[in-house]
Amino acid sequence: MSKILIIEDEESIAELEKDYLELSGFEVDIENEGDKGLKRALETDYDLYILDLMLPVVDGFEICRKIREKKNAPIIIVSAKKDDIDKIHGLGLGADDYMTKPFSPSEMVARVKAHMARYDRLVSSQPKNDIIEIRGIRIDKTARRVWVNGEEKTFTNKEFDLLTFLAENPNHVFTKEELFREIWNMDSVGDIATVTVHIKKIREKIEFNTAKPQYIETIWGVGYRFKI
Repeated sequence: MSKILIIEDEESIAELEKDYLELSGFEVDIENEGDKGLKRALETDYDLYILDLMLPVVDGFEICRKIREKKNAPIIIVSAKKDDIDKIHGLGLGADDYMTKPFSPSEMVARVKAHMARYDRLVSSQPKNDIIEIRGIRIDKTARRVWVNGEEKTFTNKEFDLLTFLAENPNHVFTKEELFREIWNMDSVGDIATVTVHIKKIREKIEFNTAKPQYIETIWGVGYRFKI
């Protein structure tokens, strides 16, 4: 079920919007204050946001800007402000639509459905990134980015290649020579000590305790294994 967040200080309007949206099969949350609405919008994933402009503490323009910095879901602004400058400002901050109060709840539902359908088509048409996820580690092979328990870590090209190769072949023990050939594309006559150095650097970035690694294990006398 698609989730919608309404940030609206007029409770009667928010409840009316919620009733119509729920009748159309949406799950709806409401926040009546700008700061609380912004916090919820950024901390929880929603499929669409309905946002008033005149809000206590934090206004709708600022909320729209902050949401768009972090999320791509559609934003519909609803406001009693009718000036074109407000519409232009709101749309310029990343809103997808601007509805002037008063409006028909059924029209609002129709616009919500249209924006969601358009967004779904856009998302489905984009190629998906190749992602590896293992016990708190998220490796985006397409973007060459790594997160550990939600925190992004910076890796050199070879560190990334080595971590990815091990993660793609879990529970398999590789010798240093095999890893050297695979990642550096050289014969084992090269300096395989570089494998040890890179394993150490990777552990410093992904392991909670490098003395007791939970991901990349040393198999003494043989090599290394990525444990799942």
